[in-house]
Amino acid sequence: MILAALAGAACVFGFAPYYAWPVPMLALVVPFLAWSRAQSARRAFAAGYAFGLGFFLAGVSWIYVALHDFGEMPAILAAIAVLLFCAFLSLFPALAGWATARFAANPGWRLVLAPAAYTLAEMLRGWIFTGFPWLAIGASQVPSSPLAGAVPVVGMYGVSLAACFAASLGAIALRRESKVRTRSAMVIAIALLFGVGAGLRFVQWTQPSGPAILVALLQGNVAQELKWRDEERVRTLEDYREMIAAARARVVVLPETALPASFDALPPDYVQGLREIAKRDGKDIVLGVIERERSGSAMAYYNSVVTLTADKPAFYRKRHLVPFGEFIPPGFGWVFAVLKIPMGDLARGAERQGALTADGTAFGVAICYEDLFGREVIDALPAARILLNVTNDAWYGHSLAADQHLQASQVRALEAGRWMLRATNTGVTAAIDERGEVVSRLPQYTKATLVADAQPLMGMTPYARCGDLLALGIAAAIALLAAWRGRAFDALRESH
Repeated sequence: MILAALAGAACVFGFAPYYAWPVPMLALVVPFLAWSRAQSARRAFAAGYAFGLGFFLAGVSWIYVALHDFGEMPAILAAIAVLLFCAFLSLFPALAGWATARFAANPGWRLVLAPAAYTLAEMLRGWIFTGFPWLAIGASQVPSSPLAGAVPVVGMYGVSLAACFAASLGAIALRRESKVRTRSAMVIAIALLFGVGAGLRFVQWTQPSGPAILVALLQGNVAQELKWRDEERVRTLEDYREMIAAARARVVVLPETALPASFDALPPDYVQGLREIAKRDGKDIVLGVIERERSGSAMAYYNSVVTLTADKPAFYRKRHLVPFGEFIPPGFGWVFAVLKIPMGDLARGAERQGALTADGTAFGVAICYEDLFGREVIDALPAARILLNVTNDAWYGHSLAADQHLQASQVRALEAGRWMLRATNTGVTAAIDERGEVVSRLPQYTKATLVADAQPLMGMTPYARCGDLLALGIAAAIALLAAWRGRAFDALRESH
């Protein structure tokens, strides 16, 4: 159990900022071997749970910073909340372990079922209760692993399946019962798996759809604890106006909720001044701002992106909200009495909103957490020529969160075959090409502007056409085959 927990914790080194992509595959060998040898489904569940607890406590404990440092939750309550959250997330690898031992009695077939079970559990984690797909194993393979070549075909979860299979093949090779011939076959199979992924990296799934455009990504570096204070608002507005005016680009993008006021409450002369800058310099301005709209006697607030040009502004409203950060699930209203998070109960935008146009180019927009969901990002395709994420990871301080979020954007760029541009408050502001590579980035916690020469692209990757269905189908088929053959093999052995 201790070894499984340590292996889970080690998995974190496979993700940004470390990018040691072989580590998660090596770490998964531990729970997979434990599942293959488990005397009962309960023991396999426990081994999976220990792995998950080590993984998530090491990987997402930065949630404590948002709850305590900025949400002002008492330290003990914040620690308990993080522990309970990680305990919940650990149920998914535990469920995979239970299913592996429960539905395949034969150890060999368990090691066929384990990768599919883990991937299916990971997909469930990315969907249930609005989903939390953070630290999916497939994301760790982007951008450097040979398996990253398969991301445009089967998406992040398909690469999770491939990485888990590499781990399972390694586990088969390490079994005491395995002969030299079996071990050699497993090494060859791993090499073939990596070879296919490496070969797919040479496929150009999308093509340029016009000349590159200059986009300026502003990083205001506004301290989260000061952002919403009345005395800071004027300075923040003036700083961003100066940065917009100084930016030498066709499109200027501000981070999520960069302007600390709702759009309709901004000073009229301020908005008009931005319009005049846009008209004078021939640039389009894309703002991250809170938008409000009256519905009967109630006021609805949206986390929005606004394209501000000389003409009528266009809006994108965030549709995938963060539980407890942007909306309170039913029955948890008491959380408001503990957390002090501004704009903590927002309204959802429409499911289908299309792309926003700036400088004649269609941008597929995702606000903050939304770019964790590949199936939603591809909704803007094929119209969107460039992907855009505006975010504010200042909530998580100097932790792993911002770099892990950057890696999620790298995955989305690969899945869609598009450039991904990120404008953030404190970092990581970056430009990512269609191969998932970071072309340029700003240092965190600095006030600066990143100007990127972004290439609009057209065309559809296989993932953009099918979404997660292909990965789901493959994983489900393997799971059913392994469960059937594992049971059939055991029944045959007992009959003799």
